[in-house]
Amino acid sequence: MAKVNIGITEKNRQAVAASLNQILADEHILYNKTRSYHWNVEGPSFMELHKLYEEQYTALAEIIDEIAERIRTVGHYAEGRLKELLKLATLSEPQVPIRFEKQIPNLDADHETIIINLRKQITEFDEKYKDIGSSDFLTGLLKQHEKMAWMLRSYVG
Repeated sequence: MAKVNIGITEKNRQAVAASLNQILADEHILYNKTRSYHWNVEGPSFMELHKLYEEQYTALAEIIDEIAERIRTVGHYAEGRLKELLKLATLSEPQVPIRFEKQIPNLDADHETIIINLRKQITEFDEKYKDIGSSDFLTGLLKQHEKMAWMLRSYVG
C-alpha cells in the first residue's frame, strides 16, 4: 500500500486504528447477538421483534463495513478473524435468551456500552490524535446506536 499522508502522524493513525478495531469487534458481537435473537425470539410479539431485529442487524452489518473501511482509510488493516475479534471485544456473548423480555434489555445494554465508549473515543480522536475525520465518523455511529437503543427501550415501555 502507498504511504498514507493525510495530516495525521503514523503513531496517531496507528492508535486510531487500534481503537477502531476494538469498536469493530464489539459491533461484530452485537451483530451476531441481534441476528441470533432474530432467529430465536419467542413470545406474543414474535413477528414485530423478528422484523425489528432484522432491521437492526442489517444496520449493524453496514456499520461493520464502514468501520473496516475507516480503518483502511487511516492506513491500517481491519481485523476480520473471529478469534482476534473475540479478544478485542468488550461485549460478551451470554446464552441466548428466547423470551424478548430478556433479549431487549440485553441488546439495549450493549448499545449503551458502545455509546459510552464512542463518546470517550470521539473526544480522544479529536483532542489527543488530531483526527477530526475519525471523530466525526464516530459521531455518526453514536447517533445510530442511540436510535437503535431508543427503539429497543421504547418497545418495553
